[in-house]
Amino acid sequence: LKEYSENAEINKAEINSEDIGVICGGTTYLYAHEALGESVSYFKIGMIYPFPDKAVIEFAKKHKKVFVIEELDPVIETQCRALGIDVIGKERFTLLGEYTPALIKKAVLGAEIPDDNCLEESLPARPPVMCAGCPHRGTFYVLKKLGLTVSGDIGCYTLGAVPPLSSLDTTICMGASVSAAHGMAKARGMEFNKKLVSVIGDSTFMHSGITGLTDIVYNKGANTVIILDNSITGMTGHQENPTTGYTIRGEETKQVNLIALCKSLGVEHVVVADPFDIKEFERVVKEETNREEPSVIIAQRPCALLKRVKYSGHCVIGENCKNCKMCMKLGCPAISVKDDKVVIDKTQCNGCGLCVNVCPFGAISKED
Repeated sequence: LKEYSENAEINKAEINSEDIGVICGGTTYLYAHEALGESVSYFKIGMIYPFPDKAVIEFAKKHKKVFVIEELDPVIETQCRALGIDVIGKERFTLLGEYTPALIKKAVLGAEIPDDNCLEESLPARPPVMCAGCPHRGTFYVLKKLGLTVSGDIGCYTLGAVPPLSSLDTTICMGASVSAAHGMAKARGMEFNKKLVSVIGDSTFMHSGITGLTDIVYNKGANTVIILDNSITGMTGHQENPTTGYTIRGEETKQVNLIALCKSLGVEHVVVADPFDIKEFERVVKEETNREEPSVIIAQRPCALLKRVKYSGHCVIGENCKNCKMCMKLGCPAISVKDDKVVIDKTQCNGCGLCVNVCPFGAISKED
């Protein structure tokens, strides 16, 4: 390994100058290159252990000054000093935080870098929102309308806490939506429980929600758990999970049946509902929360960003719009108010049709 490290292509030298040499690795190499360009030489360490002693010593001999640029602890710097190389490191650079090209240029050359990207006016705040067509939007619209206490979890649906949906009351950690709601119901009683639901994604449920649901059944609870089944692990980049039928490598495999799984835990009432069918979904939520025994609602609609999900056309607002702004309560990024009138941005609308179902006056329609 030592011999390999000395000659590995991932440990590479770029000789541009005899005055200053820079030893770095990872992102600091990119920052240094942006800040210093070809005015200095670089030794980019791609394999830090075993340390390429001979290659680094040979590089250092060719330069009058040698800087070590690395974030946080002086790992490379310590190795260089142990080899007897006189380097400039943490006496010029901070031990804390992330480096920037400006910080590196000032430390190495003593020069300030002009902030050419500075805007005269600050950009408006842009809070994170669910995507246009997100299936979770229908779920949270109904939960807010019914005034329920919602025990939340970790995933895209955590954005249900953001206005205008504002329907998520707690978020602790993965799986806690189920177990926390179980504790709330035991502490507050049955009447409170009838206005309480847990929401948890399909992949999060597989990760750490099953045990909480088991506890509810075992301890004679009566909670309603809503599994937000969008057919993928959305927040972290569309990884497959046991409910999708594919491995993380995209190979076909056995698919976990959420209905059968929940029933095997002892939950007798398991209902599948489409969160975009607002009236039916509202009816299902009312029915299940009124039960005095455990129940599970599987809110089933695929993530809008999946390649196989194709909605046709886009939504438009007709002349009969009463400007009630009910559609604005969805928090869809395609819907906004301009000159006190609600408008739909065709470039952002993906034609999911949720706003069509919500409009009380039938003023929104789909157009090809």
